[in-house]
Formats: sequence, C-alpha cells, structure tokens
Amino acid sequence: MSEKIKTYKTHPFSLVYNIITKISVTFTIGIFMLIVGYIIIKGVPNLKLSLFEKEYNTDNVSMMPAIFNTLEMLAIALAIAAPLGIFCAIYLVEYAKKGNRFVKLIRLTTETLSGIPSIVYGLFGNMFFVIALKWKLSMLSGGCTLAIMVLPLIIRSTEEALRSVDDSFREGSYGLGAGKLRTIFKVVIPPSISGIFSGIILAMGRIFGETAALIYTAGTIAKYAGPGDSGRTLAVHMYALSDNGLYMNEASAAAVILLIAVLLLNGLASLIAGRISEQ
Repeated sequence: MSEKIKTYKTHPFSLVYNIITKISVTFTIGIFMLIVGYIIIKGVPNLKLSLFEKEYNTDNVSMMPAIFNTLEMLAIALAIAAPLGIFCAIYLVEYAKKGNRFVKLIRLTTETLSGIPSIVYGLFGNMFFVIALKWKLSMLSGGCTLAIMVLPLIIRSTEEALRSVDDSFREGSYGLGAGKLRTIFKVVIPPSISGIFSGIILAMGRIFGETAALIYTAGTIAKYAGPGDSGRTLAVHMYALSDNGLYMNEASAAAVILLIAVLLLNGLASLIAGRISEQ
C-alpha cells in the first residue's frame, strides 16, 4: 500500500501539478506584494497632517470629508444589501424546491448582474434614483446603487456557505423536534457564518474601491454629506485629485489610507465572524 502511495506521489503529472500550483501561489503573492509595496512607497512619504484637517480646501485637499462619506456609504449599502442577500440565499437553499423555474431565474439573474460593468450600474442609478425618484446626486442614491451592485456577490457567497453545512445536521435537528426556522438560525447559520462574512468582506472591498458608479449617483463634492446630500468617497477623492494632475502626491497618500481602512475593516469583520462561530 505504501509503495502505491509513493508511486502516486512521484507520478510525473503529480509533480507538474505541484510545480504549477506553487508557481501560481508565488505569482499571486508577488503581485499582491508589488501592488501594496508600490502604494506604500509612493504614498507614505506624502502623508502629512494637512491631509487630515477638518475642512477641505484647495490648499490642504483634506481627505477627512471623503473618509466620513466612505463610512456612511458603506453603512447605507450594507444595510440594504446584506439582509436582502442573506435572506435571499436562505430561501434558495432552505425553502426553494429543487428544479424550481423561479429559482433558476433568480440564479440566472444573479449571474448576469455580477457581470455587468460598474459604469452601467452608475447610469442606471442616475436615471432611476437620481432622476426618476428625484433623490438627486446624494449618498442615498449612491448607496442604493452600490447595494444592487454587491447583492449578487453576497447572495452567491451566502448560498455556498449554507450548502457547505451537511444535511445530517438539518435532519438531526428535525429529528429532535426543532422547526424549520429554528433549525436554520440555530443549526445551519452558525457553522456557515464565516463564509457569509467572507462575502460581506468582499462586498465591503468593492464598495470602498468603487468610483464610476458613484460619480453618476453621489457626485464629487468635497464636503461632509448627509444621506440626502452630494459628496465624494475616498476612492472618488483619489480620482478627482489624480484627474487634474495637480495633486498626484496627495492622491498617493489617499491610496495608503484607503488600503489601511480596507485592511482594518476586513480584519474587524473576520474577528467578529470568528467570535460568532465559536459561540
């Protein structure tokens, strides 16, 4: 038996597969380190206190209003997309019958929405939220547009996380007399919470980095914005600074802050997911 295992491990195809896998992993890590290293090298030397002043003007081009608006946009988009995406996935996995045409339509729609360019979402948001609903260029218009954009991502990741839970857990819960809803929230969701949060983390990253859709729906005004006001997020702030070519150093510094913010929020979300799954 050991000779067969040894022969399998030393098979030429197995060796080629291992080499290709290691090269792919090394290449991926190298690209990541290259991007992060370039941002740090270009941005850290340009960080200065004037970039964190309370008010924005042409002298300090402060990013504080953009940081505030980014967090607000994140809250609006996730408050809409996360519940809708999670409950839609629960319906698809736990309630919908296999082979249901309506379920197939939902999955087809989800796959189609995930492949649409962000500029198309921006144009839709401009025509529907800004013009048709008369919300004008506002954080609410941008948040609703981003919610539609990240909804397919949350649905697919949550669906895969729920499917990873073995059916024996469900059957055991039903056998002990638990109902459908109790089984879902007490037996199915806790083991899959890390996968659900993974989708939310990916959605957070897309919300943080989105520019095209927000230019058409939230605007580019550099000020603290309420839900009904127009304002720029940090990614749009970077685009505005680099677009005119006069503040390239400040744009590089904003990229560092954006990277740090994404890493901190991702780490916080992962920590929360780990704490919940342990309970």
